[in-house]
Amino acid sequence: MRLVDIETVEPGQYLGKTIFSANGTVLLSTGVQLTVFMISTLKRLGVTAIYIDDPQFRDVETQDMLSEETKRAVINQMSETFEALRSGKEFSTKAISQTIDQLLDDVMRNSSVMVHLSDIRTADNAAYVHAMNVCTLSALIGLNMGLNMIQLKELSIGALLHDIGKLNAPEIQEGRMHHSWRGFELLKMKREFSLLVAHVAFQHHEHVDGTGLPRGISGDEIHAYAKIVAVANAYDNFLYRPEGDRPLLPHEACEQLNALSGTTLDHEVLTQFMKVVSIYPNGISVRLSNHKIGVVVGQHRGLPGRPIVRILSKADEDTVDAKEIDLAQHPTLFIEAVLN
Repeated sequence: MRLVDIETVEPGQYLGKTIFSANGTVLLSTGVQLTVFMISTLKRLGVTAIYIDDPQFRDVETQDMLSEETKRAVINQMSETFEALRSGKEFSTKAISQTIDQLLDDVMRNSSVMVHLSDIRTADNAAYVHAMNVCTLSALIGLNMGLNMIQLKELSIGALLHDIGKLNAPEIQEGRMHHSWRGFELLKMKREFSLLVAHVAFQHHEHVDGTGLPRGISGDEIHAYAKIVAVANAYDNFLYRPEGDRPLLPHEACEQLNALSGTTLDHEVLTQFMKVVSIYPNGISVRLSNHKIGVVVGQHRGLPGRPIVRILSKADEDTVDAKEIDLAQHPTLFIEAVLN
């Protein structure tokens, strides 16, 4: 499959990756043949890029950390939780705990997979996909840092609910209170959760140099869970840019994160993050320094900047030659640009 800009998608092409609705149900399934109406609807929903099934790259897969079943469960659970809060009702801590167990099972099973946050976002499901992405990334970073299962579950619940304070709070919308305070107040009342869960919501916008919000604490005053979620949250926000700026590509987002190391973000957490993230995801088109254009088809864990790239060239009128270049074996060759 190949990742392409929605503006270049043509009717008759086949969808390469499932798109979920706001409540976790399937909006469009893998393999559906796209129509003019479907493409127009995706654009209206705010989708900017999708995976398509390309016969020349049919063997290229994006290895997902979470199964489709788990993704549906997480998105649906976040939809129900947010709806309960908007209605002034209590949300189910037991259901959230069970959903996190399912997510952690997937993370533990697929811990060797390089993370690529490939789920397509719409205006309706963006908040839920963001929560799922931050949770998944945080769990994997925590696993890489040696956290035990109890710690991983505390971290993951806090990561999933890190933005809960943004909901149903006029004082937040009017700028009288930072959403971190509101999130802390909501979660500390949930006795079924560790108080550390509430501190993730409280501290994930604090900076290690003391310039963050809401209290301006620094260094070791910030809990390790919050430092992890801060990195995951910043990365996913760079990819989606909810404020309306141009979304960054994964390698651009990683450059931005590295620029924040030691000031906004914790250096050790960033080091662990860079070990698990896919900078040039499978399916993305790139131009190499030898001016050849190809598609990323494989990864090397620990060498995120040196993927395997497939180059296609026309041998004759009816034949296309495919050649794969493993950048790990060609130190003088590098990716010059990512092509949208």
